[in-house]
Amino acid sequence: MNTTTNNASRSQLYTLITVFFFWGFVAASNGILIPLFKEKFSLSQFQSQLVDFAFYAAYFVGSLLYFLVSRAIGGDPLNRIGYKNGIVYGLLLSAVGAVLFYPAASMGSYPLLLAALFTVGLGFSLQQTAAQTLTIALGDPATGNQRLNLAGGVNNFGTTIGPVLISFAIFGAISENAAANATIDSVKIPYLVLAGVFVIFAIFFKYSNLPSITNNEAVETGSGALKFPQLTLGMVAIFVYVGVEVSIASNLGEYLRQTMNLDSAKISQYVSLFWASMMIGRWSGAVSAFNPTATTEKIMKVVVPYVAFGVFIVVNILRGSDLTDLYVYGVCILVLIAANFMGKDRPARMLLIYSILGAVAMLIGLLSTGTVALFAFISGGLFCSVMWPCIFPLAIAGLGKYTNQGASFLIMMILGGAIIPPMQGKFADSIGIHYSYIVALVCFLFLAWFSVRVKTILKSQGIDYEANMGGGH
Repeated sequence: MNTTTNNASRSQLYTLITVFFFWGFVAASNGILIPLFKEKFSLSQFQSQLVDFAFYAAYFVGSLLYFLVSRAIGGDPLNRIGYKNGIVYGLLLSAVGAVLFYPAASMGSYPLLLAALFTVGLGFSLQQTAAQTLTIALGDPATGNQRLNLAGGVNNFGTTIGPVLISFAIFGAISENAAANATIDSVKIPYLVLAGVFVIFAIFFKYSNLPSITNNEAVETGSGALKFPQLTLGMVAIFVYVGVEVSIASNLGEYLRQTMNLDSAKISQYVSLFWASMMIGRWSGAVSAFNPTATTEKIMKVVVPYVAFGVFIVVNILRGSDLTDLYVYGVCILVLIAANFMGKDRPARMLLIYSILGAVAMLIGLLSTGTVALFAFISGGLFCSVMWPCIFPLAIAGLGKYTNQGASFLIMMILGGAIIPPMQGKFADSIGIHYSYIVALVCFLFLAWFSVRVKTILKSQGIDYEANMGGGH
């Protein structure tokens, strides 16, 4: 592997993680498009959900296309063009998708709007394959989870403010019912602007100080990466993790309607709290990436989660939400803080602790009712928060020339977000929405098992991230 430096500077890392913002910004903004399209196109609930399906299916299709191209050219595309160029091309492809919103809206075509969003997602798939791997490559692989946590924190900042900014851009207001007087044409200009931003950032990345990392080693055609057990298990883990994350949130609205008889306005702030929990956890997990002193790090690990909680509060106050019932959630954040200290920034250890806590939270929710059960289920977001940054580096550890192919397979497994939520829905139809959260419990238990198993596999290959990391700074 050719690189201009063994350890990237902080400025290179900060440059790279800006792209993570867009993924969260656009993904969360889909929640603004769904009610708009449902009303204006007179869609059923199932048809309106095709917005999310089109977006997330693009990750699977994009990764599958990456694999097929690799076979066709007899090598790994990113190994040839470099990670940085992969991000550039991904941004340009997403720009094309954003531009397509204009003719799609002009024609009043829901299928074309879905195709536009699918194209944006294809670009994101390529960006993720390149950026996730490059984030780990910018330093010691053993501390890659810290950098991915930092990047994930930026991603979740995008999920928090994205709906607010998109709502204002499309509807001219940020209240929860702002879509009432909007039309399909309202999406034209905002998405043209977004396309322009994608192009600007593509140019920015092209001439940025990111190292040009390539790999000239020949990679056999086929699926050589799958011979590594850490990758194959990691693919299942990513599938399960994304699935449980999306499933908890997707079924939360129905849970609130059935068990607490809440209206849509009230439901939205609880769902928003779940996604904010992801940001809270990732901001907390990213503290070590700034290399603070030992004392400063301890202080930041306590303060930063509540700063993130404060961002959530401010955003929802701007939307006109009454958050009086949510302040008690600060107690749940204390559990997260304790878990972060116990994890010691070691990916397998953190994954085990957070998976166990996630399982305990689901069990508490299943065995209780009312506010206790509600916050127990929502706290699943806190414990899901660091899982991707832990699973990803563990799954591609030791893959060498197959790293990019492995990363592409992992991105493909985002498909779990489209499969596991309907599975929970089936359980809800048969045993009730409350007890359907047993699906989430099983998912967390699997992830706990994976954390133990993958550590054993890597040790057998001479890779031990736990032993290579110091206990402080």
